[in-house]
Amino acid sequence: MSGLPATVPHRLTGRRVEVTEPLDLGGRGPGTAEAVGFLRECQSLGLSVSWRATGSPRYDLGALRHLPPPDELPSDADGLAAWRSAYAYGSLYHRRGPGFVTVLDRRDVGTALRLTLDHPALCGVFLRLLEPTPLDALDATGREAAALLAAERLVLVSAGWAVTLPPRIRRWPVPCTAI
Repeated sequence: MSGLPATVPHRLTGRRVEVTEPLDLGGRGPGTAEAVGFLRECQSLGLSVSWRATGSPRYDLGALRHLPPPDELPSDADGLAAWRSAYAYGSLYHRRGPGFVTVLDRRDVGTALRLTLDHPALCGVFLRLLEPTPLDALDATGREAAALLAAERLVLVSAGWAVTLPPRIRRWPVPCTAI
């Protein structure tokens, strides 16, 4: 049992994951949310990932630059090059406390943003969207919270589906001060 979602076909060998089918980043349905959730969980567990992407993203691809870049992204060679140059392990992550979630976001060069989510609706939706979820499954308050989190680039909303972006880092590199 790897702890990885079974929604994405993959092979796990030691600390390396090979995704066996291209992941759709086009944002046309649940597949994109499931792909992003899978990559986030690989990041959370400190696994190295080999994967290929399909689709033309209809959202800011920069929101995903905290995740390991794909081996290929045929629809956007410039976007792939930017992703590869900007990627850094630990550039976006969350930590949990009693009744709050803290997020550190360093995806944009030269900035470091620390947010504390302590409103019950925001915390609840942030944690619920760790599982890709259709927006229709949320009540009005949940949809409003998802929209606020998406505006802060903490949740990806695409084609009526939403997924939390920051992983919960469970495996820090040694020394962890290198992050």
